[in-house]
Amino acid sequence: MAGVMTIEPAHEEASRTLASVVALTFDVFGTVVDWRSSIVREGWRLSERHGFGVDWTQLADEWRAGYAPAIERVRSGELPWMTIDALHRMLLDELLLKFGIDGLSESEIEHLNRAWHRLDPWPDAVIGLNRLRSRYILATLSNGNMSLLVNMAKYAGLPWDCVLSAELCRRYKTDAQVYEMAARLLGLAPEQVMMVAAHVDDLEGARNAGFRTAFVSRPLEHGPRGHVETVAQGSVDIITTDLLDLAEKLGG
Repeated sequence: MAGVMTIEPAHEEASRTLASVVALTFDVFGTVVDWRSSIVREGWRLSERHGFGVDWTQLADEWRAGYAPAIERVRSGELPWMTIDALHRMLLDELLLKFGIDGLSESEIEHLNRAWHRLDPWPDAVIGLNRLRSRYILATLSNGNMSLLVNMAKYAGLPWDCVLSAELCRRYKTDAQVYEMAARLLGLAPEQVMMVAAHVDDLEGARNAGFRTAFVSRPLEHGPRGHVETVAQGSVDIITTDLLDLAEKLGG
């Protein structure tokens, strides 16, 4: 009828606008997997065996909180370039002393450090990724090292087409070289790649490198009383509540 404007659903508009996107690259820690609950679970198992009276939620939070400052120590030249496994182990050794955890064998300490290889996916993650995989190439783009990401994918059943790590260029997100490397290795122009993340700084880095961007809200990443990241409308291409919502908005 003349004079009547048709308003398309938001997901159809997003699909049309993002028609050039071929691949989705994913932040992993916090976006796809629930690191906090998984680390706490591993800690309680140790307490059951050894009788430790440790607040594992606090230890998990401090372990994660030490990650960004440790990366900055590498960037500043104070530390040499290190994998995330190596940074996690450095931080863990400090936390074991701080929390008075002793009597663990080297193999037990290393097993605890590799808890980051055994993180549980968010409830929507595997289903959402499989839906998205029917239309897009799916790849990790994480600071996690290659072995960590491969082991995690096997443990959690994450259906990646490709595992990409900042380790491949010996940098860390949000350095532009990490995003540029991903597009190059996928054989795509930056605008053909969408970065999916629950972290605003990661999405800003990807956008600056020419990627499309999708924000995934993970209000429980830091626990029920923890910090919740939000993003302003218009600062990313898509805002979603989880990976199922992302699949819906991308028409998957």
